[in-house]
Amino acid sequence: MNIQIETKKTEGAERLLEVSIAADEVRAATERTARRYASKVRLPGFRAGKAPAHMVLKRFADAIRQETIESIVQEAYQAVLEREKLKVAAQPHIHDLKFTEGEPLTFNLHVELRPEIALARLAGFRVTRNERTVTEENVREQIDQIREQRANWAPVTERPKEGDLVTVQLSTTDESGEMPAAQEYKIVLGSGQAIPGIEELIMETLPGASAERAVRWPDDFPDETQRGKTKQVRLTLTDVKRKALPELDDTFAREVGDFESLEALQTAVRTDLRDAANREADAEVRQKLLDEIIGANAFDVPRSWVAQVVQAYAELYRIPNEERERFAGQFMPTAERQVRRDLVVETLAEREKLAAEEKDIDDRVAEMATKRNTDPGKLYVQLQKAGRIKELERGITEDKVFKWLFERNTIE
Repeated sequence: MNIQIETKKTEGAERLLEVSIAADEVRAATERTARRYASKVRLPGFRAGKAPAHMVLKRFADAIRQETIESIVQEAYQAVLEREKLKVAAQPHIHDLKFTEGEPLTFNLHVELRPEIALARLAGFRVTRNERTVTEENVREQIDQIREQRANWAPVTERPKEGDLVTVQLSTTDESGEMPAAQEYKIVLGSGQAIPGIEELIMETLPGASAERAVRWPDDFPDETQRGKTKQVRLTLTDVKRKALPELDDTFAREVGDFESLEALQTAVRTDLRDAANREADAEVRQKLLDEIIGANAFDVPRSWVAQVVQAYAELYRIPNEERERFAGQFMPTAERQVRRDLVVETLAEREKLAAEEKDIDDRVAEMATKRNTDPGKLYVQLQKAGRIKELERGITEDKVFKWLFERNTIE
């Protein structure tokens, strides 16, 4: 194809190319399109496919022009990729297309390229692994959380105190000084759901009773217009419930799960916390080592890939549309870091032949099945239906890559 290519901008993984297609190429493409139309269309006075090409070209000029542009631009795009040996990372964009009869067709092609990652230095780094100690206090806190989840709320007839769940009918004077109809609120006292002055009034009131007095809004109230204002508050305390935690004994342990005693539950919690601490330490040391490798092996990353990660997390976290731009600005560095991390792992897995194989996956499923006391085949089917086999494969590949890296670097 008779085309000219000029690089107008090179910035990171981005390229802006000016593409010019010779006028004779455009003319030939137009004639080919016109002949295709002539072979199909019917004009008055002519049998189908027998109308002269020049009449077809005149009658269907706009459609032929559009189809010619689409076909010749697509052909030129493929020619540019082959001639320039470009490996694109995302769908390219075409700008400033110009097409005048008898002249070359020109357009700007904006492409992002897949990064070329040499990874020349991968060994000789020294990173520290921060061990996380699991204390008996950590175990108690975890078990206390389980107790909180299984707590019962029992009605009481005395004045409420911090930690109680109260139901109140509450109203406050508005800007005009009027007292509107009361609304019902459920409040856990001491949790910050109500301002201190209202909580104090609630805790001075017996269940079933009403109270009223002036309350000053705090100086750090979220709504600046209400800060420091004093309003009349009227409430009726309709219900008070106090949390009753289950006894910490063997019965509690059996109700929580398949534990014969409280000691067995504590042992299981301790083991889970230690496993989690080890996973956190492993993840941290992996990231430290990757940061060292990325710092020593510079490469560009496509901005579209980073944007895709940002978009995925925005959807995962259910960020409202009006907050997406602010979220993207804050999350962009983290997203770019993840893209770089994934590229290093993928490049090493491919280069050193460390990608997970079928046997690796089967062995991992068998290991999981043993821990769950289930059949490996049945577990594999469950994972497959849940779409988790790819996730398992990626995890195994990462484990193999980091094992390879740890053997060549110092972990203290």
